[in-house]
Amino acid sequence: MADKDEKKQLLHLVFGGELESLSSTRFRDLEALDLVGIYGDYKSAEAAWRAKAQETVDNAHMRYFIVHLHRLLDPDAAKADR
Repeated sequence: MADKDEKKQLLHLVFGGELESLSSTRFRDLEALDLVGIYGDYKSAEAAWRAKAQETVDNAHMRYFIVHLHRLLDPDAAKADR
């Protein structure tokens, strides 16, 4: 059983890919998406996002995103976070 003092697990997905245009979030090739990983807290996800964004800084169409999976998995709890 989990310890009551244990930090709550808030899953975040980091992924990215090349966009069709700078004014949209439509990807050029869905099969070429870069799934960086799933992280247990925002701080870890942000570090991974920053690293990947820095690697691709020379390609203006390349974008990385952080998706708050915990909000999708438990929408009622997400409303309480706001």
